[in-house]
Amino acid sequence: MATAPPTVPAVDTDAVVALTQDLVRLRTVNAAGATEVEQPAALLVQRLFAAFGWPYEVVEVAPGRPNTVAVVEGGGGDGPTLMFEGHIDVVTEGDPADWSVDPYGALIRDGRLWGRGAADMKSGVAAMIYAVRALQLAGPFPGRIVVGVLCDEEGLMLGAKAFAATPLARTVDAVIVCEPEGYEVCTSARGGIRLRLDLHGVMAHGAMPQEARSPIVAGARIVQALAGVQSWAEERYGTHPHAGRVTVTPTVLLGGDPDQLNVIPAHGVVGVDVRTIPGTDHTELIGRVRESACAAAAEAGVDVTLTVVDDRPAVQISEDHPVVSALVAGHRLVHGEAPPFGAVPGTTDGTILTRDAGLPTVVYGPGGKWIAHQKDEYVEVREIGEYTRVYAAAAHAFLNGGAR
Repeated sequence: MATAPPTVPAVDTDAVVALTQDLVRLRTVNAAGATEVEQPAALLVQRLFAAFGWPYEVVEVAPGRPNTVAVVEGGGGDGPTLMFEGHIDVVTEGDPADWSVDPYGALIRDGRLWGRGAADMKSGVAAMIYAVRALQLAGPFPGRIVVGVLCDEEGLMLGAKAFAATPLARTVDAVIVCEPEGYEVCTSARGGIRLRLDLHGVMAHGAMPQEARSPIVAGARIVQALAGVQSWAEERYGTHPHAGRVTVTPTVLLGGDPDQLNVIPAHGVVGVDVRTIPGTDHTELIGRVRESACAAAAEAGVDVTLTVVDDRPAVQISEDHPVVSALVAGHRLVHGEAPPFGAVPGTTDGTILTRDAGLPTVVYGPGGKWIAHQKDEYVEVREIGEYTRVYAAAAHAFLNGGAR
């Protein structure tokens, strides 16, 4: 029997926009030491799941930091398991005076919904929820859908790590991560390595630099040396068609006390954010950073201790994978043409789900690709409905085996 072609179930556009607004109005900032970050938004999602009759599980990954995961059975017989995934924590708004709108007002103006998290990624969460609801209301479908609203994506991705360790994760066949990517179907995501270089020198009077071993001088030389590491990595690993090249970026340079300008400090810190592409050997690259940093610091008589704060691999999925084909089919049905392929500039929860649970992940969601974490964040209102329809069509195609 022939498989059913992909279709676009009717979606409740007003409801999905309203849910986005409700989520944006909740200040779920992932700040250092914060507790109960996602809790208000998680409770909102849980009430909605209960209203839909979806069984769900809440796992508190840290105090006030829950994962909320629903499992929606299709009722149409055996079939694959598709997961939609999103997070409800956001980064700080910074100084609200820098915004032209209330960061948590969820104002709709000029066809845009404004506020922190509007694009990254509360509109994506709302769209995936109402896409699954539309598919459910359209009638039985084979298999089932896991709806994962996870915590701490903007931190150390504790929510994704916790979910990846569950028995449920082992039943998932593919994941659509609903991060904002500007109509691109992102089949790859750059890896991320966060490094801390602690510099150990000798303290001295500013008038007697010959008695010091200055971590500040060492730090400056390390920053220069890191540019050489990036050049080496670019030549070593080349250019990925979507993810570009490896970057090695100093992000922190600390040393000394502004209230003690006549003191050369004993200790300093250099922070490094490394972004990698598929095929990068992280062990080799970290070793190159260590070697270059130690050599540069030794010129100033300073020792270096390197700590790997976090290490996330670059991930990639075939453009021919069924979940990618399903997304392409859904996009084509809604927009009349195939979407471009692309790469996520950073990492997502999908990176962890692939690394820790071996799940095939693809990233596609409402909102501009480059707007995340900026002031005056927004999402086009029309996009929220469009992506909801694409998600519903893609799920239908994937579960029915009819993507084409």
